[in-house]
Amino acid sequence: MYAIIATGGKQYRVQEGDHIRVEKLDSDPGEKVEFNQVLLLADGEDVTIGAPYVDGSKVMGEVEEQARAEKIEIIKFKRRKHHIKRMGHRQSFTQVKITGISK
Repeated sequence: MYAIIATGGKQYRVQEGDHIRVEKLDSDPGEKVEFNQVLLLADGEDVTIGAPYVDGSKVMGEVEEQARAEKIEIIKFKRRKHHIKRMGHRQSFTQVKITGISK
């Protein structure tokens, strides 16, 4: 059984037991979270597609950690102008373990 959920402006295909990285949620490690925006549920040959969401279904998970991703470096460079600008960015994320999918 798997589901497609929407959170943080992105969509994720999840199964029970998966570990996913989503945009930062306001939850502490060890807390339970529910994702109510389920776009699709599939159980073998039985597929339910929402319009836009599947009514009464939810995906449960447990927050494992709050962290920040690897640093990326942004460089803006203009040739022949003696101009270079360097910046860095670390995106915050929440790691979630999927514990259950209910119809």
